[in-house]
Amino acid sequence: MNMTTNLKEMVGVKAAEFVTDGMIVGLGTGSTAYYMVEEIGRKVKEEGLTITGVTTSKETADHARALGIPLKSIDEVPYVDVTIDGADEISSDFQGIKGGGAAHLFEKIVATYSKKIIWIVDESKMVEHLGKFPLPVEVIPYGSQQLFKVLAEKNLHPVLRQKDGEIVRTDSNNYILDLHLEKITDPHALANLLNSLPGVVEHGLFLDMVNTVIVGKSAGPVIIHAR
Repeated sequence: MNMTTNLKEMVGVKAAEFVTDGMIVGLGTGSTAYYMVEEIGRKVKEEGLTITGVTTSKETADHARALGIPLKSIDEVPYVDVTIDGADEISSDFQGIKGGGAAHLFEKIVATYSKKIIWIVDESKMVEHLGKFPLPVEVIPYGSQQLFKVLAEKNLHPVLRQKDGEIVRTDSNNYILDLHLEKITDPHALANLLNSLPGVVEHGLFLDMVNTVIVGKSAGPVIIHAR
């Protein structure tokens, strides 16, 4: 196990400590959230923890189901007590980019109906400004080439996400345009712009949302209260 994997496992296990009996828990997607789901599954099996999981992707749903975690959809619960998820970048003022795993639409829906949001990351994800990590924008296929042109004309440097020569499809069967920006000087203005474009389903800017960040450092996990 390399150092980064070890840090991810460390914060995933630590985050599971925030989950208590009777909670409705948003289960995130990605390589760090994987370890959190594993630990919650262990607690359900070995310690009798009783929770309801609300997943943010088909991948996480399959994982949680295999571990015996009871699941409901976001439409079957009144709210979510806490959502624990990874992030691709977190800025010094605790704004975030998510969507490297193409799950940010479901992740944002679950986060929006959550009382508390915890992000779990290794220390490489903590940055001064957002933007080095390409910003994912989920778009419907119809009109996506027109949207691509609009984003390119605005110097947002879109790239259609592909894997093995095939266009990546999200769980909702949409495309992703990754914006290669290097530095986002005004995340709120960019979010407003993207929200205004027909065909954009959701973007990966998660602004003014997170309550707690757990950062994996070599000396151990550090808990930061963001807001």
